[in-house]
Amino acid sequence: MEVRDRILDAALDLLAHGGAQELTQPRVARAAGVRQSHLTYYFPTRAELLQAVAYRSIDALAGSLLRAARRGKLGPDALAGALARAITDKRRTRTLLTLVGTADRDPAVRRRLVRFIREVRGRLALVIAAAEGPADPDSIAFLHTLVVGAAVLHLARDSSAARREARAVLRKGVTTLAASKGN
Repeated sequence: MEVRDRILDAALDLLAHGGAQELTQPRVARAAGVRQSHLTYYFPTRAELLQAVAYRSIDALAGSLLRAARRGKLGPDALAGALARAITDKRRTRTLLTLVGTADRDPAVRRRLVRFIREVRGRLALVIAAAEGPADPDSIAFLHTLVVGAAVLHLARDSSAARREARAVLRKGVTTLAASKGN
């Protein structure tokens, strides 16, 4: 496994188990088994590390969803289920919340986060187009907002009831999106 991958995996694990406060360069370097100078070679700042973790997470999710959609195995129920499973990954939600918190204080991170949101929506649009046909930007923004809100609420409550609610809400959102295309 490459050094960069070990660093990103270590960062994801630290986020999953301890949250944003665990994501310091010394802790990530130690968890990845590399010197801090190696970490800063790949990720000079915490913000760049967070961004890389976020992209890695979303690339993996979007890639699997797109493959399923292209095989014809991503109807509304399957898409809602896949999104529900994705949002129960605490690492993904904690990464997002840490990025948002950092962006609130750092204009450079805010600019990166704005680009990241555009790219996430672009990937979501590709998945929806492959599964159900093209969707307008407002529908993609609606679904993205629904996914993010469900992820945050799930993390806050972290229970089986929260998982069931997230799945139901996402199913409602996906079926609403599909139905709106029929009009």
